[in-house]
Amino acid sequence: MHNTLIVADDVTPFSETALTVLTFQDYLAEFPKLNEPKIRVINLCDTTRYLSQGYYCSLLAQARNHLVLPGVNTINDLRLAEARSVDRLPFALSLPVDNIDIPAAPLLVLFGEVKDQRFKRVARQAFEKYPCPILLLTMSVSDLRADIQENKKDSKKVSGKHNVVGFADIAAKPFTALDSKQQQLCIAQLESYTTKQWRATKASKRTRWDMAILVNPDESTPPSDEKAIRHFVKAAEKMGFRADVVSRLSPEDLGHYDALFIRETTAIDHHTYRLARAAEREGVIVMDDTQSILRCCNKVFLQDAFTYQKVPAPKATFVSNSDDETCDKLIEEFGLPLVLKLPESSFSRGVHKAENRDVLKARLVEMLAESALVLVQEYIFTEFDWRIGMLGGKPIYACQYFMARNHWQIYHHQGERFSSGGFTTMPTFEVPKPVLQAAIKAAKVVGDGLYGVDIKHSGNQVYVIEVNDNPSIDAGVEDKYLGKALYELIMQEFADRLERRGR
Repeated sequence: MHNTLIVADDVTPFSETALTVLTFQDYLAEFPKLNEPKIRVINLCDTTRYLSQGYYCSLLAQARNHLVLPGVNTINDLRLAEARSVDRLPFALSLPVDNIDIPAAPLLVLFGEVKDQRFKRVARQAFEKYPCPILLLTMSVSDLRADIQENKKDSKKVSGKHNVVGFADIAAKPFTALDSKQQQLCIAQLESYTTKQWRATKASKRTRWDMAILVNPDESTPPSDEKAIRHFVKAAEKMGFRADVVSRLSPEDLGHYDALFIRETTAIDHHTYRLARAAEREGVIVMDDTQSILRCCNKVFLQDAFTYQKVPAPKATFVSNSDDETCDKLIEEFGLPLVLKLPESSFSRGVHKAENRDVLKARLVEMLAESALVLVQEYIFTEFDWRIGMLGGKPIYACQYFMARNHWQIYHHQGERFSSGGFTTMPTFEVPKPVLQAAIKAAKVVGDGLYGVDIKHSGNQVYVIEVNDNPSIDAGVEDKYLGKALYELIMQEFADRLERRGR
């Protein structure tokens, strides 16, 4: 037997029931517990808004291996269906000839049950398609045919059926949006539903799509470690993909796949970019796409775009020479120390701090031998950098990356060896609002892919340092809060994009 928990935005209406009802904050704080019994969660919070507490409730329940209604896939499917008016539910009913009215107002479906029993089959189909506690069905008729027969017992009476064919638009409804009478009906139906055994939906053994996950086993600092890659594979399978982890892939091989997920550090003059370009030509969904690689890998573009789009960022300029006049002007404008960056760099490589004029000049000479331009930024001290993971324009995870010991950066490279600082992972709703807003604005400059936005927060100011394509997602770090649900979110994005293409 499972213990059943009800999670609701408002627990007051449940005061006279024997149900175990928690707020989201209680569920967040009290679980998981050691040796806890099997738990199923009925989430009555508002799930209609992306990344709301209701959304996180289902996400966390899945991460904690709690059975949950509705699941995250159902929440996302309902949001997509409502936003795009897709995936409407077809129905065919035989209604009594003397009672054929189709209600103009939406039908309220509570745990698969509906008050008007004429529509119980449609309600059950809707609940099976979208297992969600509270649904609204808006029905529209496309065909109405009469099949009337005389009643043999009384030839004066006419009886029969109307065959009604149409579609139902389906939407979720929060418990708090119900009136008091509807809430009581919902609670009564909930009490009945909690006595039933949940039946898991049988997953199809057939996969819908094929995905290649590109990795480089020789990388010293890959975007994802082996354990994270295994989580991605399992999440992909759950979303309907057969995922192959590959270390080599030719453009000709891409024809065998529907999606390409690049988990190797990208660069512009690099096979990862060429492979992404080939994937785009083949119509293969790819992360990272070439636009994201071009924009994120080149700090010249980012700095210029941040300026034009008014994204908050440190004061910066580009220099093309290392003469005394240039050095003096930089010190006068930005002070010391200064941060120097090669336009194409990652994982803190190609990034230096100049504490004095001599170091500034020497570093510029060295870096300008590699690149025609060097980005020079003001130095902003913080104990940690924010990393906000973005997917499809929305924040999905948040970390604080602390500086490496006795170093001013997160990563401290010493020849072939490197070290890094500690980290803290948290839900995005705990991130200061200005930080989230800056991350969303910065990601929009690049595109709608998977990004890691690095931000410094000092006093009342936020500064976007850069936007990274192919961001780090390691087991036990970026997934520390969401767990396996983070990998499922990313794979769900691939599935959604393929669905939108009709594949």
